[in-house]
Amino acid sequence: MSRYRKKPVVIEAFQMTLEHRQSNRDWPEWLHRAWQLNCDEPGSRFPTEGKNTLSINTLEGPLQVSFDDWIIRGVKGELYPCKPDIFAATYEEEPRE
Repeated sequence: MSRYRKKPVVIEAFQMTLEHRQSNRDWPEWLHRAWQLNCDEPGSRFPTEGKNTLSINTLEGPLQVSFDDWIIRGVKGELYPCKPDIFAATYEEEPRE
């Protein structure tokens, strides 16, 4: 069996807190665009029916975003949720230039 290391890739991410859900003023532009898509389009973000949470329509189907989850914009512009503990173990903040 061979071992592999994940290539260093810079992604964009935004943590969806209850405060960020109630006010979208701090949302990145790509998240605003995702909100405008039809809910059946990949990459769309939409409210989860009957709950105060959100879903993202990924290529694998809709995934629920819980509060404090990170929404990641991948290398091809795809969106997907990530739990805070997995995010912290996988990513570190990129220094600003």
